[in-house]
Amino acid sequence: MSRLFALATAVAAVGLAATPALAPAYAQVPLDPATPNFLTWSPELQSRGYRTIEEIYQVNTIERGEAVRPLVMADRQIDPTFEHGGKSWTVASYMEAFNVSGVLVLKDGDILLERYGMGRQPADRWTSFSVAKSVTSTLVGAAIQDGKIAGLNAPVTDYIPDLAGSAYDGVTVRQLLMMSSGVQWNEDYTDPKSDVANAGVAPGEPGMNAMVSYMRRLPRANPPGAVFNYNTGETDLVGLLVSNATGQSLSDYASAKIWKPYGMERDAIWMVDPTGQERGGCCISMMLRDYGRVGQFLLEGGMADGQAVLPEGWVAEATSAQIDNGAAGYGYFWWINESGAYQASGIFGQSITTYRDDGLVIVINSAWPRATGQDLSAARSAFLDAVHAAATQ
Repeated sequence: MSRLFALATAVAAVGLAATPALAPAYAQVPLDPATPNFLTWSPELQSRGYRTIEEIYQVNTIERGEAVRPLVMADRQIDPTFEHGGKSWTVASYMEAFNVSGVLVLKDGDILLERYGMGRQPADRWTSFSVAKSVTSTLVGAAIQDGKIAGLNAPVTDYIPDLAGSAYDGVTVRQLLMMSSGVQWNEDYTDPKSDVANAGVAPGEPGMNAMVSYMRRLPRANPPGAVFNYNTGETDLVGLLVSNATGQSLSDYASAKIWKPYGMERDAIWMVDPTGQERGGCCISMMLRDYGRVGQFLLEGGMADGQAVLPEGWVAEATSAQIDNGAAGYGYFWWINESGAYQASGIFGQSITTYRDDGLVIVINSAWPRATGQDLSAARSAFLDAVHAAATQ
């Protein structure tokens, strides 16, 4: 991570200051230095680049297996309409207005709605942004099930020894997943002196992961587990923790634990930093139906090919409120909606929203004109409400 670029300037340009929670901490280093920062891409570059990240950035492959889990069209298809902002909307008009490249709705594992836009085809992948965080936390569960991580109460320093002697002493795996390490971290994208602006450009110690080198110098602000403080740098620490614990890259471990046994339809790709380490907090690219399969895998309790990939009760715990975040709550890198649904969220309109009690998974991939915004989120919420109502009537 020694040459990651800080995002502060780019983030300010796209107006993320009010909602930093969904933003990745650092821009990637493109293969072509002339490529603009991916937070400032034009609509044309979004449409092409979100589908072909591997042509722009370094990636690792998450390999699929031989068998594909089928997704069958339900006998009943839905095409909801809804009112929002004084206008009437259809699925088609919502997708066009908000640059949606794909919508997939699964009810009890069958497809109620599948649409594509922006020239995207069913086999095309689309980048996840911070939806990747929820996959990373799921891999923590798999590593616990495999006995590679002792448990949620295991000290982080057991798996990232270079953090020993720092403010991370006494911090547990669970507290990292809850964004509650208590370590001081400033994620103000408008402040050029913030941690989010400096962690990616600060010189690292020789032979040490640069993010670890930066974060082990931070002081303590709160007792571990006491206060939610969104800390994107720590999502990369969790990815490194899983790799260290399992002795595998995140991509290989995701392949072994989810992609192959659950029957994903196409290889996925995971963006890496300049050292080749996958970003625990960002940027897995997969096809729309495989986003749906990720949601369905969690909905089914983390079972794949008849085997429990995750510990008993993991999904219920990870996807329910574990800490007060000033809204409906936060789980283990999962957001809890006021409706009770749990959601994996990424900037520019990526989401997997699951209504547990209804057996319903809704995937949306987009290329919003801004990374986030209340107007964009409100329209998506109205769309989700309409789909939920139509799917459960």
